[in-house]
Amino acid sequence: MKKLLFIAFALFFVNVQSQNQYEKGMSKAFELWGSGDMTAAEQLFERIAKAEKDAWLPYYYVAQINSLKSWEEKDINVLKAQLDKAQEYIDVAKSISPNNPEIMVLQAHIYTNWVAFDGATYGMKYGGVVAEIYNKALGLAPKNPRVVYNKAEWDMGSARYFGKDTAPYCEDIKKSIELFDSFEPETKFSPNWGRERAEQVLAECKK
Repeated sequence: MKKLLFIAFALFFVNVQSQNQYEKGMSKAFELWGSGDMTAAEQLFERIAKAEKDAWLPYYYVAQINSLKSWEEKDINVLKAQLDKAQEYIDVAKSISPNNPEIMVLQAHIYTNWVAFDGATYGMKYGGVVAEIYNKALGLAPKNPRVVYNKAEWDMGSARYFGKDTAPYCEDIKKSIELFDSFEPETKFSPNWGRERAEQVLAECKK
């Protein structure tokens, strides 16, 4: 009996230590990111991902950083390397946490990176896929502000491209901001971004 209790205590201690290391690592990575050292943050998220194979968040943030770096990238070779890496990590995140609306939004971003780089080449390839992802995510999480806002901004871009009225989507942007007011992330490391951009888009709607 004593041996069983010792084993149980040892396992509990190891789990607590592992959790503490995970939290310290994630906090440090966000600190680096917040200070502007995106490369160091990415490298730390990668190390955490290798150590915490059942945690989807480190994989998510490696993918997000590579997506963010790609928005203004003009070199196709650099862009491809970054987006291939983003796709690799988001695929692992999806395998750990299937049908996760947060992951779906980031997957849509990665495809949108390609469309933004070369709409003529990638618009037809990914446009319908992105719309489908957002529709699925909205069905799963209609009160997630990132889902509502990102879907609305994508719909606005599509409407603008085809010469249609974008006003209906401004209402969706406004709704997303209201959702940001009440949204509570699942953990302190869970995605909680997007409000500032949504407010910028809404301000542009009012011009």
